[in-house]
Amino acid sequence: MSPVLLNSLASSTLTLCLIFFLTAVLSLPLGLLVAFGRMSRFKLLSEPVRFYQLVMRGTPLILQLMFVYFAPYYIFGFSFKRFTACIVGFTINYAAYFAEIYRGGIASIPKGQYEAGRVLGFSQRQTFLRIILPQVIKGILPPMGSEFMTLVKDTALASVIAVPEVFRVASSAASRSFSTWPLVYAGVIYFLLNYIVEFSFHFAEKKLDYYR
Repeated sequence: MSPVLLNSLASSTLTLCLIFFLTAVLSLPLGLLVAFGRMSRFKLLSEPVRFYQLVMRGTPLILQLMFVYFAPYYIFGFSFKRFTACIVGFTINYAAYFAEIYRGGIASIPKGQYEAGRVLGFSQRQTFLRIILPQVIKGILPPMGSEFMTLVKDTALASVIAVPEVFRVASSAASRSFSTWPLVYAGVIYFLLNYIVEFSFHFAEKKLDYYR
C-alpha cells in the first residue's frame, strides 16, 4: 500500500468514525422522542410521527441524503454543507429505526412492572428511569447492535454527496490504479470497525445479564 493511499484511507476512516459517532449521538435521543410520539394517545401527534417513520423507513437512505443536500437550495435558496447534510440525513433516518426498537422494547415490559413502581412509591418518571428503562436497554441491545453495524456500512452512502469517506476514497484509488486492492482495504476497515461494534454490544449484554 502506497503512503498516499494509506494517508487517504486513514483520513477517510476518521470521517467514517465521525459520521458514525455524530449519527449515534443525535439519533438515539431523537429516536426515543419519536418512540414516545408514536406511542402517544393523541392522534394529532402519533399519526404525523407514524407518517415520518413510514417515509424514512420506506424510501432509500441514498435518496434521503440527496434530498437533504439538494432540496433546501431549490426550496429555500440555501444548501447545507456536504458533511452537515450527511449528518442530518443519517440522523433523521436512523432515528426512525431506533424509535421502532425503543417502542418494541417498551411494549415488551409487563404492565405489572409499572404497578410495582407505584406500590414502591415511585413517580411515573422514577418508575420509567429506575425500573423500566434498564430492562428496555437490556432487551434492545441485540437489535441496536445490528443497526449500529448497518450504520457502519451505510456510511459508504455518504459518497453520493461527495463526502470523502472510506468507500469513496477506495473506489477513486481503485479507478486510478486499475486495481481492486484499495476496495479490499476498505472492506477490511469496515469489517474491523464492525468487529469493534459487535464486541462492544456483546460486552454490554454480558454486563446486563443480571436483568434476566
